Amino acid sequence: MSEARKCFPKCNRFKCGRNYLIFRGGTPWCRWTDEQCSPVNCNYAVCLGRRLLPGGICGETVKRKTIERSPEEEIMPSVKVRGKIFRKIGEKELF
Repeated sequence: MSEARKCFPKCNRFKCGRNYLIFRGGTPWCRWTDEQCSPVNCNYAVCLGRRLLPGGICGETVKRKTIERSPEEEIMPSVKVRGKIFRKIGEKELF
C-alpha cells in the first residue's frame, strides 16, 4: 500500500452504473461505448465500497496524511454580541 493504484474493472467492488460491463475473453468491455472498459475516464464507474477517488484512483491504496496540531495553533473565532446578551455578560466578544 505504498503507492496509489488505479481502479480496475476486475475488482470485486467495481460496478458499472449503467450495467454495460461484460467480459469478452477475459477483457472487460463496455457495451455503451463499444470499447475496453476504463474506470479512469468513465462517468458511470462506481465502487461498492465507496472508495473510488477522482481520476479513477482506488481509495484503499492511498495512505492518509494526518497533521498533529497543538491547541495553541487552533484559531478560535470570536463572536461579537450586542443588546441583551451584552448587558447580561458584560463582554463584547465571546470565545
